[in-house]
Amino acid sequence: MPLIYVVAGEASGDVLGARLIAALRGRRADLSFSGVGGEEMASQGLVSLFPMQDLALMGLLEVLPRLRHLRSRLHQTVADIATRRPDVVVTIDSPGFTLRLLKAIQPLGVKRVHYVAPQAWAWRQGRVRHYHGLWDELLCLLPFEPAFFARHDLPAAFVGHPVLESGADRGNATRFRTMHGIDPTARLLTVMPGSRHTEVTRLLPILRATLQRLHDVVPVVPVATPVAQAVRTGTRDWPRQPLLVLQQQDKHDAFAASAAALTKSGTSTLELAMAAVPTVVAYRVNPLTAAIARRLVTVQYAALVNLLAQREVVPELIQQACTPDRLAAAVRTLLDDHAVAAAQRAGYREILRLLRPPAGQPSDAAAAAVLDVLDQP
Repeated sequence: MPLIYVVAGEASGDVLGARLIAALRGRRADLSFSGVGGEEMASQGLVSLFPMQDLALMGLLEVLPRLRHLRSRLHQTVADIATRRPDVVVTIDSPGFTLRLLKAIQPLGVKRVHYVAPQAWAWRQGRVRHYHGLWDELLCLLPFEPAFFARHDLPAAFVGHPVLESGADRGNATRFRTMHGIDPTARLLTVMPGSRHTEVTRLLPILRATLQRLHDVVPVVPVATPVAQAVRTGTRDWPRQPLLVLQQQDKHDAFAASAAALTKSGTSTLELAMAAVPTVVAYRVNPLTAAIARRLVTVQYAALVNLLAQREVVPELIQQACTPDRLAAAVRTLLDDHAVAAAQRAGYREILRLLRPPAGQPSDAAAAAVLDVLDQP
């Protein structure tokens, strides 16, 4: 049986990996899978080499204390691939780990696919010179990425963005309110602090203070499994206890029931765009990390929805601007000004059209690309 070795390093990559495995199985019943993943990939039968949470770190200063452990996990993964000799290795996002893995296994002669393009177009564009030879195919989620990599003679293909098949637009507001005993007139605010421990621990105190200024909303916090305990601990002393949501359907129902959202930057902004939830983006990292990033970033926006639209569809309150007063004021505008909320929704429709692959669903397009590599001599 051909063996596909799939490596994900965080919650979003775990979801991508699970959908990819399902789509590959739908096309080829003779495939087997191994690698590194979380609960979603485990639901597809993958037994992870080690807990995926070990890799879910972000930020220079946050990663430094864990470097020795990360190196150990890298060597462990390389050794496992060398032993198993898979037909294709598919690495998903988490470039700090996965690109090192691709380089380390290059001498093995294993076919390699990287899923989710490194954002070299956004910061440190000079990195692309180090990518040559790392992969046989790069699967891009954003429509402008293949052209960027083509300029650097790197193979890349647009497969569409997986948010399109997330189900984020199919929530049921009535079901959510009924299930959780929420008054039909109450205004819900979805609050998304992130899926990495470093994001959650830095953002939760700011979000707590923001909600003290928004006393008339019911906060709902969708929780990623790797940070569930950190979120429970971090929200224990909130003035109004948030409703913590762990299941995917419950999260999408919460989106449908919410009047607005307050989220960290990243894929969550696209999920909320799918659900047509007016949104404010908040983000803060270690000050030194931010100072380094300011010298390296080459794009104007942090939120993907703004980056795709090339204008500010949703307000971004980043670093020094990420204060409780400013966040609360921006959320209040979305709650009270229907014209502003409607303008965001119109912008979302424009953005989502750009994310569709040429045909089918994104996971199908990604599976077809992986099988093309598998079938190459």
